[in-house]
Amino acid sequence: MRKKIPTITRPDPAYAATLQRGDREVPGKEEEEQVTATKTGTPAADVDADRHESERVPEGAVAPHQFAAESSAPHTSLRAPASARTLIPTRKIDIRVNALERQEAALEACGVEPAHVVRAALRRAVKGWQLSPVFAPVAEERRTRNTQWQARTSLAVNTATLDVLLREHDPLDVLSKWALIRGQVEALIWGEIDAILEEIAARTASPHDQPGP
Repeated sequence: MRKKIPTITRPDPAYAATLQRGDREVPGKEEEEQVTATKTGTPAADVDADRHESERVPEGAVAPHQFAAESSAPHTSLRAPASARTLIPTRKIDIRVNALERQEAALEACGVEPAHVVRAALRRAVKGWQLSPVFAPVAEERRTRNTQWQARTSLAVNTATLDVLLREHDPLDVLSKWALIRGQVEALIWGEIDAILEEIAARTASPHDQPGP
């Protein structure tokens, strides 16, 4: 047998009070919506709908934090990398140079180790030097016999220019490569030795370089 639901036949003050508390509106909310609708000419219900619609991120749109992350990512260029600079082929040649016999006295009296002077002259002479295709014969000036002053190193010369000298002056390739470039290099080194000796002598004779009493 089903239980019969009682029917309320008279007003219940307690139940009515509960309904009023649950359905109570937020004070001032209705007035705020009415003012907004009055200013914009849009009903209050439409104002709420627009507010919720603006807070939604449209489908397929980029969120602000996603855009910032993509902006901070490193830029990748789609262009092909620049071609490497074409290097000029070179060939190393061992050289041995020394001072001249006429420079011995000045080297011994300059106050600097003669071997240091010869090596410094060699560095100055070959700095920026380029091999010329014009052959220079070896000078007949007498070199010093003091082999302790001799400087040895290797020079990288242009292969194409060296081939020109080989074809014209050593087609059988029997001479040392140093013999082909010796006439060009030695003259420069001897000139630098003279220049360094003059610089040392000028500094020694200058009164500004003399120590005080």
